[in-house]
Amino acid sequence: MTETNHSHPAFTLCGGHPALDFVNSLDGRFGAHEPLERLTGYGDLVSFTAQTRLIDARHARRLRQAAPAAAARALRSAQELREALATALYARLDGRAVAPTAMHTLERHFHRAGRHRELRWEGGTERRGSALRWEWGRHDCDPELPVWLLAQSAAELLMSEQLDRVRACGAETCRWLFLDTSRNHTRRWCDMKVCGNRMKARRFHERHEA
Repeated sequence: MTETNHSHPAFTLCGGHPALDFVNSLDGRFGAHEPLERLTGYGDLVSFTAQTRLIDARHARRLRQAAPAAAARALRSAQELREALATALYARLDGRAVAPTAMHTLERHFHRAGRHRELRWEGGTERRGSALRWEWGRHDCDPELPVWLLAQSAAELLMSEQLDRVRACGAETCRWLFLDTSRNHTRRWCDMKVCGNRMKARRFHERHEA
């Protein structure tokens, strides 16, 4: 991984959806070793939401000025949301019922995100009529904003037809999540250059050692 100007890692975004890349930010869930946490600090959370374009550069700069205590709470909240989301998605892919605790956690986060949105009337122009829209208003630089945006993104995915296209990488030690948008819905790997080539090499060696 490369470093950004703020010394936070650039995340590998191969999931095709912010909520899936969010789950993938805990790497190595199914490996033999301890998983690798990519969200090690609040700055990483801000960088992730900026890289996935859930916030813009102005918001990112202001959020990085959050008080340490508030930033730490937001990070813990984000990790809690991520693990509940991971539990739900992997359970669905594996044909298992979602644990009630995960459902309650998701529900709580979805409600919390919704409570902080404000309904605004957007004035029209000659070409475009006026309309209602949701904004974050006075909350748009709250340290919890990245968590609310990720909760909103997760809710939209879980309640959409896109959910049927969520897949897990075919590499058993990876299983990163991605949205299969291939023409025939036959995508198998999170990244063909990484897991795909690795599995091809493994099978090649197995055939020649047999």
